[in-house]
Amino acid sequence: MATSSLASSFTHSKHKHFHQNPNRATALRRTPTVISCTSSTLDPSPSSNNTTRKNRRPADENIREEAHRRRSSSSNLFSAKYVPFNAPPGSNEFYSLDEIVYRSRSGGLLDVQHDMEALKKYDGAYWRELFDSRIGKTTWPYGSGVWSKKEWVLPEIDSDDIVSAFEGNSNLFWAERYGKQFLGMNDLWVKHCGISHTGSFKDLGMTVLVSQVNRLRKLKKPVVGVGCASTGDTSAALSAYCASAGIPSIVFLPADKISMAQLVQPIANGAFVLSLLDTDFDGCMKLIREVTAELPIYLANSLNSLRLEGQKTAAIEILQQFDWEVPDWVIIPGGNLGNIYAFYKGFKMCQELGLVDRIPRLVCAQAANANPLYLYYKSGWKEFSPVKASSTFASAIQIGDPVSIDRAVYALQNSNGIVEEATEEELMDATAQADSTGMFICPHTGVALTALIKLRNSGIIGPMDRTVVVSTAHGLKFTQSKIDYHSKAIPDMACKFANPPVQVKADFGSVMDVLTNYLGNKVPK
Repeated sequence: MATSSLASSFTHSKHKHFHQNPNRATALRRTPTVISCTSSTLDPSPSSNNTTRKNRRPADENIREEAHRRRSSSSNLFSAKYVPFNAPPGSNEFYSLDEIVYRSRSGGLLDVQHDMEALKKYDGAYWRELFDSRIGKTTWPYGSGVWSKKEWVLPEIDSDDIVSAFEGNSNLFWAERYGKQFLGMNDLWVKHCGISHTGSFKDLGMTVLVSQVNRLRKLKKPVVGVGCASTGDTSAALSAYCASAGIPSIVFLPADKISMAQLVQPIANGAFVLSLLDTDFDGCMKLIREVTAELPIYLANSLNSLRLEGQKTAAIEILQQFDWEVPDWVIIPGGNLGNIYAFYKGFKMCQELGLVDRIPRLVCAQAANANPLYLYYKSGWKEFSPVKASSTFASAIQIGDPVSIDRAVYALQNSNGIVEEATEEELMDATAQADSTGMFICPHTGVALTALIKLRNSGIIGPMDRTVVVSTAHGLKFTQSKIDYHSKAIPDMACKFANPPVQVKADFGSVMDVLTNYLGNKVPK
């Protein structure tokens, strides 16, 4: 086999970069090991990236065809498999990612385990440079924020099988005015994961799951379609990616419990939608698990650990956007609780592989109307009990019996984490405050901001702590709740930050009177 370019591809760029930023040089742990092989998983390395190629691809060739032409036929350097989550030492139970399996033999959760020894043959500086070199490119599939970390996600999948909308690479917003005005903070950031293909962070995981399903179908595995239970965003992501790949999608939704903006997405994308009466998400989840055990429908809920492999890339993106500096806190809304573990896993991989030297403290924020993790945390992790979730404006986290409870507890215990909750009034007030400073966030982000407010007021989060709040969905999916708030139409809620329109006669004098009064209150003191 030809000698790999992995170890030598950065020789010139490293010297140039470290000359400009000598502090980076101290992060280099060792010279990468030379391995005699080639691998499609690492194309394009920075030496073969479009930024250094002067010749444009032929006009009659698309980016997928270009990637296929440039692909090496040799075996992959890296691999991954399913193992029981938090397996005891000495466990030898594992499964190929090409198997259709959701639970371990004991009935527990599964996790995707990567060959860390193979990944460690390249130091942290190498991985930082490789991931950074792919940002903003159109090279298939690395232009995606998820697939730019392909070696850490699904290393063995063929790029031809990947179904991607170039998701990820979402904005890390400096919440300057909100932080200073309401919290006395100078270094508050909001990771807008809802600025994605279908308007939520679920795209990050669904591109991975649907890509693997696409591979399984090509391998003639018994998969007719993909199904999920959903409170809105999961169904939107599933239906969009399945539609892109031409794979049937089946969606179980609790009737009258999601916004119309969420309901219309799977309908528009051609999903087979079952609106189930007299149940909630937990009831839908029970049904989809029973159905997928009997029919050749692949389960797409976060019980399936493939989705977490995509979601963990948001954590890596945060580190990239801070030039590989670690924030002090990351606050994440929690419902089914897969996302808190996904963020932990992304940060932990970066630490273990030498990209950073620590991980941030994690906070999981729950709605008080659906707070089983919060109650478990307040009991000192003594005993977990599911709850009957009540209606909440943060509908995507209205879950009383979360599938990933064990994963969430593991992530929090290993990151010195905290769990907080938000009442309906608290989360809507926080949402309105954030919107008044230029954001337009979902109620779930309001839950996370409420947690931040409480931790800031108690002094746990300091004024100089670099803090990231994860925004999970686009605010446009939840306009009705905003309309109700600003109209003061929510029963038993003061809506103290409401900003209703002012009705005025259409004549100059009336308009001038109203504007003069308004502007008089805005004169700087």
